[in-house]
Amino acid sequence: MAVTGNGTGTGTGTASGSGTGTARGSGPLAGVRVVELAGIGPGPFAAMLLADLGADVVRVDRPGGGGLAVDPAYDITNRGKRSVLVDLKSADGPARVLDLVERADVLVEGFRPGVAERLGVGPAECHARNPRLVYGRMTGWGQDGPLAHTAGHDIAYIAVTGALGMIGNPGEPPAVPANLVGDYAGGSLYLVIGVLAALQHARATGTGQVVDAAIVDGTAHLTAMIHGMMAAGGWQDRRGANLLDGGCPFYGTYETSDGGYMAVGALEQQFYDTFTELLGIGDRAPARKDVARWGELREAVAARFRTRTREEWTAVFEGTDACVAPVLSLREAPGHPHLAARGTFTDFGGIVQPAPAPRFSATPAVVTTGPALPGAHTQSVAADWDVPALLAKEA
Repeated sequence: MAVTGNGTGTGTGTASGSGTGTARGSGPLAGVRVVELAGIGPGPFAAMLLADLGADVVRVDRPGGGGLAVDPAYDITNRGKRSVLVDLKSADGPARVLDLVERADVLVEGFRPGVAERLGVGPAECHARNPRLVYGRMTGWGQDGPLAHTAGHDIAYIAVTGALGMIGNPGEPPAVPANLVGDYAGGSLYLVIGVLAALQHARATGTGQVVDAAIVDGTAHLTAMIHGMMAAGGWQDRRGANLLDGGCPFYGTYETSDGGYMAVGALEQQFYDTFTELLGIGDRAPARKDVARWGELREAVAARFRTRTREEWTAVFEGTDACVAPVLSLREAPGHPHLAARGTFTDFGGIVQPAPAPRFSATPAVVTTGPALPGAHTQSVAADWDVPALLAKEA
């Protein structure tokens, strides 16, 4: 399948990684300077999103690399950034970071609470140099609370918020949704929202602030609608018994004859009618509102889907209002006709990857460079940000 660039001009390009090239974009955040203290997971993803939107993101990498066992040349979360090497544990390391902070609008860090302070680059030190700075902190548990200093990962954060317990079949262990719900939805996206809100405040008042983005807070916030439904008696606090968690036979996934799957989301009556008609059970499907017969309806739907391949069912439902789609793999997704037409994925530097989102009519976001290799942009950053100390040999 051919994967083309999106309408904003990302297209196919060469990976940046070395030399003096810049990673400054032309999106809506053009002119915003961001210092990212290197970490893994949601922090780098948040900084990538800022870079996608045009911010000049300088990632401060530590000598010897981080803890993610991925070749830096393929770490897409570092696309569009520039990288310098600074040992924060060295005598002059903190001073070099503070030189960058003095010229920045935003700092993003993902250390455990208290670590940045011990390293000499906490909020107090940074705001002393730059009172307008937005200091973004990305953690799982937050800056305070009984678990604040405890290690954790996405799965633990979404577990205690109730989000994980909603996902999966009844009578089976909860299904693990990769690290999308906690790290990136509850973490990165909330950090970016907080940073942009604080940046607006800083520009209006001249005063920066600290943004405490905890994955537990963001993930809990994502469940707001479900809590409302539960309070109203429209949601049972158990898996596979509700409208949106697989309990409903017209909102779920079904296996096809070739081992593929189709996703069904025919919630509204008119969409349900189209769905059952095209599926071929319109004349004998149990009443959709008769919950007591949902099991019977699910069996009827499953039996029909097992009679054809995923490709055949895709052709049946394509372009209709039945709200049915094939379940594609990561490698298959870029080739979907709709996604290909919109340029939802792009091939940049030989790596197929999601294109920037969302889209802007006046200031389109584009992929400017490939993943920043550690320390590859020291000269350009030192010149552009006027921080000559970065060029010292011990940096």
